[in-house]
Amino acid sequence: MTAAESATGDHPTPSGDRDWRLFRGDGASRSVIFPPAPPWRRLHPEDPDGSRAARPRPYLIDPDDADIVNAALHLRRPLLVTGHPGTGKSSLAHAIAHELSLGRVLHWPVNSRSTLQDALYHYDAIGRLRETNLRRDTDDNSEPGIGQYVRLGPLGNALLARDRPRVLLIDELDKGDVDLPNDLLTVFEEGEFEIPEISRLPEEQSTVHVRTDDPDMPAPVVHGRVRCREFPVVVITSNGEREFPPAFLRRCVRLDLPEPDEERLRDIVAAHLGREALHDIDDLLEEFLGRRAPGELATDQLLNAVFLRTGGIELDAGRLLDAVLHQLGGAV
Repeated sequence: MTAAESATGDHPTPSGDRDWRLFRGDGASRSVIFPPAPPWRRLHPEDPDGSRAARPRPYLIDPDDADIVNAALHLRRPLLVTGHPGTGKSSLAHAIAHELSLGRVLHWPVNSRSTLQDALYHYDAIGRLRETNLRRDTDDNSEPGIGQYVRLGPLGNALLARDRPRVLLIDELDKGDVDLPNDLLTVFEEGEFEIPEISRLPEEQSTVHVRTDDPDMPAPVVHGRVRCREFPVVVITSNGEREFPPAFLRRCVRLDLPEPDEERLRDIVAAHLGREALHDIDDLLEEFLGRRAPGELATDQLLNAVFLRTGGIELDAGRLLDAVLHQLGGAV
């Protein structure tokens, strides 16, 4: 009996062209061996900061577009990246951090309820009050330190004083409130902000260690001021759902990522899956390019299809190819 057979021995996994089907929908229990995940879906078991993050993915960009990234780095200006979903806007931030050895990317996913305060810091006043009351109930009149109740958000963490900058990804800023881009201007220009709850403390408590967006890595805040020594590398993504204010645009370097052509798609497949993966994908490329209206298919979907093909999976079986190359706009 193999490991792919049922734990009871009653339901062996058929051989031949059905070997790739781990789930069969027949109600029978089996013990199966999972094949390796795609390279972009494998996790680091132990990152230095204790978190688990996806492995860095190969990232290819046109040299002209790379020059725009370099312009933003030299100018210390935010890079505003626009393009259709799946063109690699968010991945660009991770590519910059990886190539320049700038550590884990600090990520702020923006939605309609996001505020500047969310990105800077959070003060858990209620938690501190509860701890104070608990201590009094045990005849302990000491006050809990404020530092463990202040946590810097991704933008606040990016503005900590460091010799080398961190990369901050502000994802889908166009989904935020209409005033949010203008709210960011002062922070981007000055590279600092104040935490009033700490700045009001007496002089003997001028330095407070607060929690950060990096797990288990507290940071000192002096006199309630967070001030960077190097402006962070800020990558802002937008799907182009609305325009930003001129004052905000003036302070950004803009990059519009086009959808990759066939040659670039082949390069991307080779970078992720090896050049051997290119041997039998002409039909998949033709199908992908034929279905791809602007913004309707993402490059990730092609990579998924090629990965399944190289694993011996029948993409022509039933609705499988349609499921993998489904249109992002919801059309069928």
